Amino acid sequence: MTDSECRDFLREGTRTGKIATVRQDGRPNVVPIWFALDGEDLVFTTWHESVKAKNMRRDPRVCICVEDDRPPFAFVQIEGTAEFQEMPGDLLYWATRIAGRYMGDQAEAYGKRNSVPGEMLVKVHPTRMTGVKDVAGW
Repeated sequence: MTDSECRDFLREGTRTGKIATVRQDGRPNVVPIWFALDGEDLVFTTWHESVKAKNMRRDPRVCICVEDDRPPFAFVQIEGTAEFQEMPGDLLYWATRIAGRYMGDQAEAYGKRNSVPGEMLVKVHPTRMTGVKDVAGW
């Protein structure tokens, strides 16, 4: 996929991303995230004491995979650097926007719940993005 096709794929539907971070002992940690795009960056929220938040504070390198698990199958992988954003207004805006994508009419309530003190806004600045469509070769 081209970069443009990758971004279109990432904007489609309610696909969940899987983010990989590196634990202190070097083991990988992979967990699902809901996300949105902000220009070139991928944005999500997380609790400040989550394993992924602790891992990203220590080592901001991440890899995110988003897939379409329906035939003929496709995926996009983003390698990048995570940066924590400290603006409360931005946190509420993005938590609500992400919630709109995944929760529909419950977006406002979900956004408020996920923009309380202790929640963090994370922007991933891509350093590499690759995508494959029609994995099954149909």
